[in-house]
Order: sequence, then structure tokens, then C-alpha cells
Amino acid sequence: MHLPALIVDLVVILIAAGLTTLLFKWLKQPLVLGYLLAGVLAGPAVKVLPTVREVSSIDTWGEIGVIFLLFNLGLDFSVKKLMKVGGTATVGAATVLIGMMFVGYTVGSALGLDRMNCIFLGAMLSMSSTTIIFKAFDEMGLRSRQFTGVVFGILIVEDIFAVLMLVLLSTLAVSRSFEGEELLMNIGRLVLFLVGCFVFGIYFIPTILRAIRKYLTDEMLLIVSIGLCFGLVYIANAMGFSSALGAFMMGAILAETVEAEHIEGLVKPVKDLFGAIFFVSVGMLIDLEVLWEYKWYVAILTAVVMVGQLLFGTCGVLLSGRPLKTAIQSGFSLTQIGEFAFILASQGIALKVMQPYMYPIIVAVSVVTTFFTPYMIRLADPAYARLERGLPASWIRFLDRYASGSNTIRQQSEWRQFLRAVSRFVGVYLAVTLVLLFVWLQFAVPLICRLLPGLNGRLVSLVALLLLMAPLLRAIMMKKNRSEAFQRLWSDNKYNRGPLVSLIALRIVLALALVQVPTAMLLHINPLWEAAITVGVVLVILFSKGVQARSILIEQHFVSNLSAREAEKDRRAPVRRDFANHLLERDLHLTDIEIRPDSPSVGLTLKELDFRRKCNVNVVTIIRGGRRINIPGGEERLYPSDKVVVVGSDADIQRFLQYVTDRYNKAAEARRKQKRKEMNIEQFIVVEGSRLVGRSIRESGIRDKSQCLVIGIERGDTSLKNPPPSTVFEPGDIVWIVGEHEKAIQLSEGKTL
Repeated sequence: MHLPALIVDLVVILIAAGLTTLLFKWLKQPLVLGYLLAGVLAGPAVKVLPTVREVSSIDTWGEIGVIFLLFNLGLDFSVKKLMKVGGTATVGAATVLIGMMFVGYTVGSALGLDRMNCIFLGAMLSMSSTTIIFKAFDEMGLRSRQFTGVVFGILIVEDIFAVLMLVLLSTLAVSRSFEGEELLMNIGRLVLFLVGCFVFGIYFIPTILRAIRKYLTDEMLLIVSIGLCFGLVYIANAMGFSSALGAFMMGAILAETVEAEHIEGLVKPVKDLFGAIFFVSVGMLIDLEVLWEYKWYVAILTAVVMVGQLLFGTCGVLLSGRPLKTAIQSGFSLTQIGEFAFILASQGIALKVMQPYMYPIIVAVSVVTTFFTPYMIRLADPAYARLERGLPASWIRFLDRYASGSNTIRQQSEWRQFLRAVSRFVGVYLAVTLVLLFVWLQFAVPLICRLLPGLNGRLVSLVALLLLMAPLLRAIMMKKNRSEAFQRLWSDNKYNRGPLVSLIALRIVLALALVQVPTAMLLHINPLWEAAITVGVVLVILFSKGVQARSILIEQHFVSNLSAREAEKDRRAPVRRDFANHLLERDLHLTDIEIRPDSPSVGLTLKELDFRRKCNVNVVTIIRGGRRINIPGGEERLYPSDKVVVVGSDADIQRFLQYVTDRYNKAAEARRKQKRKEMNIEQFIVVEGSRLVGRSIRESGIRDKSQCLVIGIERGDTSLKNPPPSTVFEPGDIVWIVGEHEKAIQLSEGKTL
């Protein structure tokens, strides 16, 4: 009986991946590089080793790996997180993306590539590696530094653009067309799909998960989560989008649920397995001969990535109003390309719009830039010190004024705030209404008309659709019309009233158009009757208390689901977010550590530990289970599993974390050197003349002095199990005790009594 080729191929892949990742772990290099090397060894490039037989099957598994990678990326993303990163991340990411796309396209043209290859090359060179940077910051202990928050924000925005770029470039590659109208249509479809999926997902999925929570074991939650992921993958594919987009969107939806961290932990092993297969499949496509032939391309593109990402990253962060030091640290951290370059390259190869030799070149560039990432991060501080010494004093003053001026809170006009709020929610409700219209007309109407042919089916379809649309249309027309901002604008100046009424009228016209479209498509009646029905429906929506109540309930339910995870985080957070942000403005930061059960700090008071004098940090809170001890006194002791929250500057917190780590490692080393004392069950015979004879168990001091426990006594033909403390020892008793072997021997000889 022969094993199927797929199983044999998996054996080759996983053994190669296991060995290479062990090597790269020992070398303290990213595991992704190990997977790529495993792909080279298991692929056709190396003839002397066992190779994969059915590459097509492995490609399918690799595509599953892409789905899980994007699903996991979505789980780590959230709309709340995107809103927090604000202007700095948006400006920084936009500068990097636009700059690197332009440079990549220009360099590709100089290397003789056609237009489509240049576009893909620019996209691949513009994406820094989230995985590599996270890992580098973790290993270097930089996660609590101020600039890392800026870098993480830029990475979040880049990941979003990467997913959108993946969809748009795939569409562009299929159509081979650059017409603006078609591209705008594709972008519009994409936006509708994203908004529709997110809004409907947030409205329904957290509610469903809450309803079935008591039935969800880890196994069931894993199956449900993966099922939802592949369900949206199927829907996205059916609507002409990539499977990666569906996976990312479901991850982003689940990221807003209370179970997000739990799901992420459950999915991680599956993601790691299929992700490893994907990266190995990437390595299989590397042709070493081609790579050597195009070695100068690798060198040029590596220099372009490292220099370009450094310059554009630094300039982008500077433009956003951050200090020069933060900008330089951020720029030096972004000097690599990673996973998305592989995914984009594999899409380009699969769609036959990229030259095959570009694939190993991009992989090689990623490997080289990844290798240099930790060294570039370490170079940031010396580079800043040297640049600060070399820049004219007037430039330094200008940059300081620019940074401080950008961080000053400016009052915006009432009109600007009001218009931004109105445009934001009208845009969201409009997108959701359009998605509902599209889905209903495409899928629901044909089904209803098959059950009820003719006019009856169309009438039922229209009425049902209008009932579903009514709360959304009312929000489009009426939301914010009674807000404080609206009232202030109305009262402040009579000249504001005309524009305000015009804005309301415009929103009502928009609602009329949304009602007119399905009415005209389903009823096929005289235009005057269509207009009358449309106006009548809009008037009912405007003045119906039931529609108003339903609209408010829908919005409250959506906001509640969207904020559920954030509310749970706030409940468990060591300190309030506004307090943490207040500290950040003063270059102070919060960090927390958990006291391990074997920590040398257990049982000591804060006065004895004296973190303030040794590390220049202050303990602001101790979280002990559900209890919080705010501003603890010096006599407060630390216990196992306490979470200690401290405040200090970047340098002070780094010193504190290093101090705590060194203390723990020193204590652990001392414990390892100690002789291990095991507890055993021992027995001894009470001989004639022993000091135990005539004494009770309590009087003998076996428990107090020898730290041993008598669990049984055999006396003649009888056996006493767990004898009472008043039992008196007699000659010939066989005594069973639990204790350390050495103490049991001493006890039998009467030395410790």
C-alpha cells in the first residue's frame, strides 16, 4: 500500500520546515527565512534531496495559508484601533506608500519592465513587514517605547491598503485595462462590499455569538470561526473579489467581538501550520540559477527598499508633526518588505502578469532586508545623534516648533464639525442601503417571484425591501437634525438656516432616489404613479414613530456590538485610556508586569523592593484578582499573579524591565544550582530502644521537626491508615511516612527528635 503523493509531500515539507526553523531559531533569525529555505530545499532547485511531487496540491494548501494569514491579520485589526492611530499613522503610511509606489514604478521602468510589472513592483516594495517588525521589537524589548506606537499605527494603515491593493491589482490584472471609469466602478463595488460586510457583520455576528456563548467549547468556537471565515471567502469570491479580502473582513468583524482574543489564540496553531506551508511553497518557486543571473536586480531593489522606506518613513512621520527623533526611529524600523510582497507576487504569477524571474528576486530582497532589520533599528539612535549634531540650529528650532505646533489642539468651526459628522454617517448608511438593494434585487426578488409569480411577487418583494430600508432611510434624512451642533448653528446666525435647510432637502432627495430605484424596477407602472408612491413612502418614513424607534434601536445595537470588546478591555485595563494618553503627552508611559509565582519579589513590600530609587519609576496600581490597589503604600506586599502598573519615561521603564528580568534570572539560576529535594513514601521499623517507643505521633515531633507525615502504621496483623495524632509507637511497628528521603533516614535513626 502506497501513501498518497500529497501526504508524502507534506512529510517532506514539514520535516524540512522543522529542521530549518530550528536552525534559524538558534541563529536568532526570523522563522519566515527558515520556511523559505525549506521551500528551496524541498523544491526542484535542489536535486540531491527528496522533493515535492505534486506542486499543484501544495499551491492549494498555500492558498489556504494565505486565507489564514489574512484572517489572523483581520483579527489583529479593529476599527477602534484604526481611529486611535489618527493622523500620524495615516500621513506616515500615505507618504511611504505613494513614495515607494512611485520609486518602484520608476526603477521597474529603468530595469526594462512593462507597465503591469512596474505597478506590481511598486506595490510590493511599499509594504513593510508587520510580522518581522513585531518580532524584532519583542526580541529587543522595545514594545513600550514611544516610537513603536507610531510604527504600529503605520503598519495598521499599510495592512489595510495592502488588502485593498491586492483586490484592485488582481482586478486590474484580469481586465488588463486602465480605463478610469472601470477602475472607479471597481473601487465603488469594493467600498460597498467592505462597508456592507462590516456593518451587517457587526450587527449580527456578535449578537449570535452572545446567544450561543454558553454552548461554545473551544472546539466549537474554532469550528464556528473558521466556518464564518470560509463562508465570507466564498461570498467574496462569488462577487468577483479575492478570497484574501473575505478572510480579512471576517477577521476584522470578529476582532470587534468580546471573544476576539480567544478566537485568535485558537486559530493561531492552524494559521501557523498553513502559513508555514504557504511560505514553503513560496520558497519552492525560487530558482537559484535565475537568482544568480539577476543578482544585480536584487542588490538594486534591496538598496531602493532600505533607503526609500527610511527616507519616506522619516519624512512621513515628520510631516505628521512628530519630533525628529521619533521620525528617524520610525523610518529605520520600516526598512524591509515581507508577507504581502509574497502574496502580491504569487497573485501576479498566477494571473500571468508578472515575469517569473521577479518572484525569486522579490523573495531574495525580502530575505536580505529582513536580516538587516534589527541592525537598522539599533542604528536609529546613533543616526539621530549624529544628524542632530550636523543640522543647523535654525533647522532644529524649526522642526521643534513644527512638532509642537502640530500637536496643539485647534478649535474647528462648528460648520466643519457638523458637516464631517453628517457626511460620515450618511456615507455609511448610504453604503449599507446600496448593499441591501443589490443583495435583495439579485437574490431575494428572483426567489420570491418564483414562489409568487407576476405582480403579487413583485409587490411583496418591494414592500419587504422598503420595510428593511425604512430605518436606514430615516437615519439618512433625519439624523443630526436635532443635535446640539445643528441647534447652535441655527441659533447663532440666521444666514446659517438656508444652508441647513438645503442640506436636509438634499438628504431627503437622496432618500427619494433610493426608494425610486426599486419601485421603478419592480412595478413597471406610469412614472407619475411611481413618483407618488415614492413620495408617499418617504413621508411615512419621516413621520412614523415606529420607524423612528426602529432606526434608533438598530443604531444602538450596532454601536453596542462595535464597542463590546473596547468596553471589556476598559473594564480589565490597569488604568483609564484618557489617563494613559495624558501621560504620553508628557513623555511618560505606563507598563505593567505580572508577578510570577516563583518571582523573588513575592512576599516583599514595595519599600523593600524600592523601585523608585533603583529604576526611577513609580508604582501607581496593583491589580490583585478583581481588586485594584491604587497608589499603594510602602508596606504593601506583592503576591503571586499580582499585576503591577508603573509609570516612567522610556529609558526608566526599559531600566525597570531589565532590572526585573535580571532579578528573576538570577533567582532562577540560584534555584537550578540547589539540590532538588523530592518527596517520597518511605517506611522504617521502630526498633526496641528507639526514642519513638512510648511516644505518640504528636509528642514525637515527626511533623513539626522532621517535616514528615505519618500516613500508616502496620502493627502485627493490623494496619492503621491515617492514624490519629494520639497513636503511641510500639516496638516492631512498621511506620509509613511521606517526606524527603534524607529526613526519613534521620527520623528512623532518631537523630532529629
